[in-house]
Amino acid sequence: MNKLPIILIYSRLIMGLTIVFLSIVEIRYFPVIAISLLTIGLLSDIFDGIIARQLNVSTEKLRRLDSTVDQVFFVSVTIAAYIRCAGFFNAQALKLTLLIGLELLAYLISFIKFKKEIATHSIGAKMWTLVLFATLIEIIMECHSTVLFNMCFWLGLVTRLEIIAIIFTLKRWANDVPTLYHALQIRQGKVIRRHKMFNG
Repeated sequence: MNKLPIILIYSRLIMGLTIVFLSIVEIRYFPVIAISLLTIGLLSDIFDGIIARQLNVSTEKLRRLDSTVDQVFFVSVTIAAYIRCAGFFNAQALKLTLLIGLELLAYLISFIKFKKEIATHSIGAKMWTLVLFATLIEIIMECHSTVLFNMCFWLGLVTRLEIIAIIFTLKRWANDVPTLYHALQIRQGKVIRRHKMFNG
């Protein structure tokens, strides 16, 4: 039972790579299959942390692995969406470059300051993940997105900037930091309130 969180994490990695493979071979009914795997992947992302905390196995190593696999999973789905709908991505190249640049910058700053990757799992980042999920579904289905993509872009920028601010604020690396406000509390040596279901 204690292995369930890590099984869920690695299953998400496999699902992401499977979606890329299916997009390359142009399998029939790709959108339906890809969206099904994307949905299962998102659910595994939600429940792996909850289950780990309930089982008291939510270690720093597990949270770092979870964060890294999350990145690989959503990058894989985005690559698959690009293979299917290259025209849409090419039209949005400037916004995507800015968003990807901020994401890479956040990781670079974290590695330079703490010699570790990001694992803040902030509330804003979780909200962005849900919007990204909806946006990817629309793109995979329609090869087009306007309102959702713009929401995803602007929320992505705001949450990446908050993560960068959190990294600069923290004196020592920490995982599961809900907001910049909580990072300020941690910096002051205060114990932040945690909920076992979400960031305990």
